[in-house]
Amino acid sequence: LTTHGLHRVQSSPSVSRFMNGVLARLQAQVGGWVGSSAVHLGDNDVPNALHWTDKYAQIPRILLPILNVLQQLDSLASEAPGVQRYIQECFGTVDNCRKAILADFFKHGFDGSGADNYYDAGSCIDGRLTSAWNWCSKIAKKPYYNLFNMCGFVGFDGSFAK
Repeated sequence: LTTHGLHRVQSSPSVSRFMNGVLARLQAQVGGWVGSSAVHLGDNDVPNALHWTDKYAQIPRILLPILNVLQQLDSLASEAPGVQRYIQECFGTVDNCRKAILADFFKHGFDGSGADNYYDAGSCIDGRLTSAWNWCSKIAKKPYYNLFNMCGFVGFDGSFAK
């Protein structure tokens, strides 16, 4: 028997106070909030401040590949007539393609999917990241996946082939 799990769950009160303060200011600025405002910290979902920091450090790894594709679509379509035809057949225009990617991400990247139950993935702050990672795991089945690959996408690790 070891004590490995004994020190795993730490409440991190300073980080918790800080994050809840940021969240309260944001809610006051926008006038409301959709979903739970729970910030998991010191529980089974995010057992300590190191897990919390790592979880939020993943956001650029999710967003940068998406932004890379959105920025490259115009040049990709103009440089390759076959790609232009593909975009026209599937999406109509490059702008519609961009909108399809963004609409899919915003619809399914924050829908509460990706965990065993609503409390873990649901609509809490941390659950939205779980849902975003779940969306990332399904990108190979998306109609625009080939365009991601043509733009140099190799995964959601922040690196690109181009």
